[in-house]
Parts: sequence; C-alpha cells; structure tokens
Amino acid sequence: MADGIKTVGIDLKYDRNKIKWIILSVSIIISVTSIFYTNLLVSQLKDREQSQIELYAKALQYTLDAKLDKDLNFVSDEILIKNNSIPTILLSESGEIIHHRNIDIDSALNEKQRKQLLYEELEKMRGEYEPIEVIVREALTNEINLVNYVYYRNSFLLTQLTYYPIAQLSIIAVIAFIAYMAFDYSKAAEQNSVWVGLAKETAHQLGTPISSLMAWVEYFKDQANIKDKELIGELDKDIKKLQVITERFSNIGSTPVLSEEEIEPLIGSIIEYLRPRISPKVEITIAALTKGIKAQINPPLFEWVVENLCKNAVDAMSASGNIHIFILKGSEGRVFVDISDTGKGIPKSKLKHVFDAGFTTKKRGWGLGLTLAKRIIEVYHGGKITVKSSEEDIGTTFRISLQS
Repeated sequence: MADGIKTVGIDLKYDRNKIKWIILSVSIIISVTSIFYTNLLVSQLKDREQSQIELYAKALQYTLDAKLDKDLNFVSDEILIKNNSIPTILLSESGEIIHHRNIDIDSALNEKQRKQLLYEELEKMRGEYEPIEVIVREALTNEINLVNYVYYRNSFLLTQLTYYPIAQLSIIAVIAFIAYMAFDYSKAAEQNSVWVGLAKETAHQLGTPISSLMAWVEYFKDQANIKDKELIGELDKDIKKLQVITERFSNIGSTPVLSEEEIEPLIGSIIEYLRPRISPKVEITIAALTKGIKAQINPPLFEWVVENLCKNAVDAMSASGNIHIFILKGSEGRVFVDISDTGKGIPKSKLKHVFDAGFTTKKRGWGLGLTLAKRIIEVYHGGKITVKSSEEDIGTTFRISLQS
C-alpha cells in the first residue's frame, strides 16, 4: 500500500534511538573491558598457582630424598604446609592416594566414603591439569627408586574469579535491559499522553462548527425554494459523519465500551458512505464465510480503522483498482477481517515500519493513521492488526483479528 515510505517530524524519536544505541554501546564497552581485565587476572593467578604447585612437587621430592634435618623442617613448614588453598593429591605409581591437602571432607564419613570422595576429586583434577611427577632416585647410582604424581586443580578463589565475568555480564545485561524497558515505557507513556491530549482537544474544537452546520442544514430543509433536496441529504450525512469522528476522538484515551456487533452490516455501512466519496474506478466488495459473524467492538472506533485502511488502499491504487473485504470466524473465538487491495504493495524492507508513528505512504501526511489503527485494535479491542501479505505491484492484505 505504499510507493515509498518517508519519515516526517520524528527527530525526537530518532534522537531517542541514538540514546538507546549509546546506552547499549557503553554497556558493551564496560562488559568487554571488564571481561578482558578479569581474564588477565585469571591468567596471572593461574600461572602463579601452577608455579606454586611445581614448587610444592619439588619440595615433596626434596623431603623424600633428604635426611631429617633443619633444611627439611624449613621445606616442610614453609612450602608444604603453606599450601593452604590449592587442592592437591599425591598419588603413588600404583594408583594409591598417599596424601592430600585442601580438600574438604565431612568428618562424619567413614573410611570407605572418604576414599571414594578422594578418588572423585582425583578424577576432577585429571580433567583440569596434567600431573607433576615426583621422582625419587638412589643417591649413589641415580637410579629411580619410585615415582609419585601430584594432581591438583584450581583454588576456590581462582574458580570464583573464572566465573566472575559471566556473573558480571549477566548483571550488566539485566541492568541494561531494565534501563531500556524503563526508557521505552517512558517514551510510550509520553506519546500516549500527547495523542490523548490532541484527540480530546480536536473533539472539543469540532463541537462548535458541527452544531452550527446542523442548524444551517435544518434551516435549508425548511426553505421551499431549494430544489436540490438530495444535496441537503448528503450534507446531513457528512454532519453525522463529523459527529462520529468527534465521538472517535473523544473515545481516545478513555476506556471504550465494547458490545457484540455483527461485522458485515457495520462494514457495509462504512462502504456505503465511502462509495460516493472515492473514485468510481475503485470497486469495493464485501464477503463473509458465514452470515451473522459477530465480534466485541466499539463501532465508532472500529469504523475508523476500516475506513482508514480503505482510504489508504484507494491512495495506493491511484484511485483505480479493487478492494476486497473478507470476514471469517477462526478458532478460539477469534474473528478475522481481511482487507485486500490491488495497489503498489509495500517493499519487504518497509513492512516492519508501517505501524510506526511518522511513517506515511503519502507525499503529505503525518503518518499517524495506521499507528492509531494499531492502538485502537490492540489496546482498546484486545485484538491484533498485521500485514498478512504484501507484494510490490500486486497488492497488500491487512488482517484485523478480534474476539467474538
């Protein structure tokens, strides 16, 4: 239904979009910087712990080789016992656990359960790092007497630091999402406030000229010298239409009353009013899958939507073509109204923007028609309005979904 979509008077919207992108960019920069720095710390701490374990293994080897003297006591006290954070297991060549450190074991466990827990820890360590060999040699011949293995895994601090970036990124994402939603909500609330104020002021301003026109029509009806009574009838229809429009604007911002109405005759009355006011080259047809299809609607507001879609279709067809309105009842109590035209269609790249405020299919206009239509159907009627299909140079179909 569009030969080109342009943006009119929505610089504020685009400024807000820029602010959103700035917030997103800052969040990404903070996240990336934090993750990089944290990973750097993790790498440094990991290297440090690996050096500590290697020193621990050498100390073990030294204690197995050396005699019990002052140096051995120093190694035992200052290196072996000082390892109070890195979980380690000393395994014999035959696979028996000789010693372990910094592994929490419940004192209530029996010997078998303690052994099972230690071997489970051993499997975890095997999955993280290769073991460090502790080789004991014969002092005179330098032959290998025995080989033990030191298994280890990251300390609790290093493990926490490893997962810290994920937790941090999650928190930043949640905060950014909340900020985005709050910003979006405030924008929508501001737009709603402007629209409601504009609509009610328009309704108020229309009241006085409509009353004057009604008085003039009654005056002309009483004039015997006016021969073209049909003209007065058409003027009367237009005044009634203005009254309906005023009622529509008055309903914007307030909760409209919905009632069960038969859709086909209601749309028929809209088309009957439009036919003499649009090009005779436009043919409008109405069909229903079954007779008597009803839905919960507010007639003045629903008529506004259908009228708006039909007028857009006429513009898209350059006042020559066909408009077909099809009414059907779907599952779960839904009623569908499909409005199709043979116009120029909407480019696929523009489909997601047709209901945005400020986008228009015309050279002149504010681009609020479809936005208001969406609000009327989705907010006031609890329904849905979508572009069911659109192909360039073939036509467009809008679908309105209502509750019966």
